[in-house]
Amino acid sequence: MAFMRTVHALGATVLTGALILTATPTAVADQTRRDQWALETLQAQAVWNITKGKGVTVAVIDSGVNAAHVDLANNVLKGYDFEDGDDDATPEVTDDKPDHGTAMASVIAGHGHGPGSADGVMGLAPEAKILPIREGGGPGFSEEIRYAVDHGASVINISMSTSLRLSEDRDAVAYALERDVLVVTASGNSGRGDVVDYPKKYPGVLTVGGVDRDGEIWENSDYGPEVLLTAPATRIVGASWPGSSKLRIGDGTSDSAAFVSAAAALLRSKFPDLTAGQIVNRLVKTATLPDSAKGISLPDEKYGYGVIRPLAALTEEIPAGSKYGPLRFPGVESFSAAPNSGKSDADYAAENKKADQKQMLFFSVLGLIGLAVICLFVFMIVKLSRRNKNRSNGPGGPASYPQYGQQPAPPQQNPYQQPVQPQQNPYHQQNPTPPSGQWPPQ
Repeated sequence: MAFMRTVHALGATVLTGALILTATPTAVADQTRRDQWALETLQAQAVWNITKGKGVTVAVIDSGVNAAHVDLANNVLKGYDFEDGDDDATPEVTDDKPDHGTAMASVIAGHGHGPGSADGVMGLAPEAKILPIREGGGPGFSEEIRYAVDHGASVINISMSTSLRLSEDRDAVAYALERDVLVVTASGNSGRGDVVDYPKKYPGVLTVGGVDRDGEIWENSDYGPEVLLTAPATRIVGASWPGSSKLRIGDGTSDSAAFVSAAAALLRSKFPDLTAGQIVNRLVKTATLPDSAKGISLPDEKYGYGVIRPLAALTEEIPAGSKYGPLRFPGVESFSAAPNSGKSDADYAAENKKADQKQMLFFSVLGLIGLAVICLFVFMIVKLSRRNKNRSNGPGGPASYPQYGQQPAPPQQNPYQQPVQPQQNPYHQQNPTPPSGQWPPQ
């Protein structure tokens, strides 16, 4: 069952639906864990032998997080409530707010409870910390994004959207990316490709679509050129609210975004020196497709580059790649300068262009120096050879000139003047090799 819920009538929409499972998760512990099919599909047990996301903070910009839930206790930091203006991001019961944010936090960093954490909800990154940020007060998410960046988050999950295209939101995304913070959002739940909402359409955002248990695209997953990756979206178990032990189960690309945020947290824990774009590069390079989608051109408007495989992303040998990886750098259009950065998107693009020009000049100068060294070396060899030949012939010996009619030796080709073959961009192949792996992974 899926539905849409309007938040504050500001155009922001929660991108998932849910049913309350039970008020006492311990009574159905085994069933609860069996219902978390996505953990098995994403090979969570093998992943946790490598990392559980320790040391990484994921900001959840949403409807609030129930920090007292038994499956989230001690994993939720002090955050901020942009509606009430305090540091308690758990809504009061009288506020009648949805449990959406609590569910997203548990998909990312739920740690279960009971002996061996065998009961309740487990997140994909159970040792990551959640920075809860309750949205509210403005038409977009700019204040919330900046707060997350300034308070230690390295991944930001926004499983919400707004229909308003706001320059301050776009600048906030650029602010995050410039400070190496990854922003992950959901594609939407209408099953359409013409939905215009934000922040998914801003450059620099990692937009995620949803798949079902077979790895096939979920019928209600919105699609378009913004989608880069997909993740499980159906029958996802999460923590609920109010109370300290309620659970829920629902469908939606909100959960897909939360799984990708958790996967990014795992990678940031294992590879702390990689940039946000390089983290996305590892997820993209190891993504897979169901058999029905093999051979499609990538990125596909529905699957993006495919379904995430966290274990492969953690273990396979993958070159780091460029700073921004497959993320679009926010410089295609020019908005107002970001207040805290002092730079517009046009400035960012100009800086990149200057950097490229400097790099080209450096290699040109290096090539000229190398050529000069080779010429000097050849000149010295020739001079030394002539001197030795004159000494061997003695005074008045025959001159060391070529005989009449003798053809001079052809000039040697300069290895520094070989034509350079252009490199192909791996993110824009029309018919690339289908991704490795299979769905579900064995």
